[in-house]
Amino acid sequence: MADEDKSVSVGTVFLSFIAGAAVGAGLGLLLAPKTGREMRESIMDLTDEAVDKIKGFTKEAQAKIKDTYDETKDLISEKKSIVTSAIEAGKEAMDREREKYRQM
Repeated sequence: MADEDKSVSVGTVFLSFIAGAAVGAGLGLLLAPKTGREMRESIMDLTDEAVDKIKGFTKEAQAKIKDTYDETKDLISEKKSIVTSAIEAGKEAMDREREKYRQM
């Protein structure tokens, strides 16, 4: 349990890496000797790339969440069916036992 509390998800590490890369690239652009126009174009390109990557990560996360939700929904439905069957079997067994005692 202690190991689980200290673990970091792969997504968090990957997102941190991307954020660090974006900051490093931004600093590289700001410190590079370029004209104002070139600098603005570079920043816009970097921003567009970052936005596209974030949109991609968001779509992937939404798909994973939907898949997990669907799997969980199916699992709950299956377990509900099992419990319902067990309850019905218990009721039938109880009714049979009652009938035995009534006939005595």
